[in-house]
Amino acid sequence: MASRPATCVLDEPTIAGRAQPVNHLPAEEAERALQAAADSATTRRRFDRRWRNPESARADDAQRQATRRRFFYGWLILPLAMLAMVASSPGQTFGVSIFNEPIRLSLGLSHTQMAAAYTLGTLLGAIPIMYIGVLMDRHGIRRTMLGVLTAVLLACLLISAAQNWLMLAAGFFFLRMLGPGALSLLSGSMLPFWFDRRLGMVEGLRSVGHAGSMAIVPMLNLWLVSEFGWRGAYALLGCGIWLALFPLYLLLFRDRPEQVGQVIDNGLSSTAGLSLPALAGKPLAVQHQFTLQQAFGTFSFWVAALGSSMFGLVHTALFFSMVAIYQERGLSEQDAANTMVLFAISLAVMQLIGGVLADRVRPQPMLATGLAGLSVGVAMLYVARDPLWAIAAGLMMGATLGTYSGAVQPLWARYFGRQHLGKIRGVLMTMNIALSSIGPLIAGTVRDLQGNFDVALWVFIALPLPLALLSCFATAPRAVLAAGAER
Repeated sequence: MASRPATCVLDEPTIAGRAQPVNHLPAEEAERALQAAADSATTRRRFDRRWRNPESARADDAQRQATRRRFFYGWLILPLAMLAMVASSPGQTFGVSIFNEPIRLSLGLSHTQMAAAYTLGTLLGAIPIMYIGVLMDRHGIRRTMLGVLTAVLLACLLISAAQNWLMLAAGFFFLRMLGPGALSLLSGSMLPFWFDRRLGMVEGLRSVGHAGSMAIVPMLNLWLVSEFGWRGAYALLGCGIWLALFPLYLLLFRDRPEQVGQVIDNGLSSTAGLSLPALAGKPLAVQHQFTLQQAFGTFSFWVAALGSSMFGLVHTALFFSMVAIYQERGLSEQDAANTMVLFAISLAVMQLIGGVLADRVRPQPMLATGLAGLSVGVAMLYVARDPLWAIAAGLMMGATLGTYSGAVQPLWARYFGRQHLGKIRGVLMTMNIALSSIGPLIAGTVRDLQGNFDVALWVFIALPLPLALLSCFATAPRAVLAAGAER
């Protein structure tokens, strides 16, 4: 098929009908042209409606004001999204780590066998997450969430009944697929359907739930294991999550504002179809609903996706071997535990600050700062020989992850739209989990070959730096659609 000039695609039909080619313009002039067309068309539309039917216009204004005065249901969706992140903890590395040694001793496994079961389960568990994103787009978040919560219950019961390595690997497969995979995907996809102007801020608040669970869940798991054994602890976690959250999502959760008679941002957005906030005085961007294939064709998707996966790779490697790394540097298990707590606190604070900043500044500086700071944090850990340096390394790594997350979480909806968000984020979660499984393998292999973790730490220092540089150029994709592109 012969290609035609790219045209701007807007949600408003009156504007879309007058879309004009913009490919011949420089990027900044094209953005200004798109913005001028949107503003002009919106003004004409409002003027025509008021001139032709002033009574209807006044009724629309009254209804809009009444909608804004009502309690916005999105503020109820926010804690539900936070709870979904907390519920993912049985499959997160910080949740599993407490169970590692009791499970290994109970099943008579070596350290290599234990790590192999976890790595294999993680790699295989990353594959179905893309399909969960498809289910989310097709059936909605609510129905998908109810199924995933039931599956989490069954996964916890399965691993609590593990009698050998194969059953353990199967349990890790389901826990990794459903915890950091499906539940994280669904949690991160809830808020973009309710918020736009404040999306960065509410994503920062949602991430506080994940950081809080990193500080609280290990202590809870330690108590459960001491009181009920590792089998009873996993069974109780699964039952508790299902009993607490299944009724909440069944009765309270709604996929979109339209289901409760509201609109995104409670009507605060003044122009439909223009989704990015006025960042640092720049013109608003024009919303375009990218398909998964179109997102693949953008530079920004791969930079942001690989940057997110880099944090997963490095942090999973460090946390999985944290006690061994600290002991190699003359530090204690208590120092490692203290670092984890301070990492979580630093992460929570900077995720909130980063989310607020993401509503006000361009994401590129925040993405670059986060990745560069990751290298600095690992370097601080490399030279740590006393508890203060170790604590400083934990604070640095938590703060830089929070900065990066604050920028990247709202980026997916703002850069690529919401229509295919499940598929796009599903691929992202698959990449994150698959690459995170490689981190412990790198660290463990280097430790066996070299007798220490030094070479692995140097690798983790170097890997984020090229992505930090590339992140400076990860601008929003042009809001154009080539004629004939797949929808």
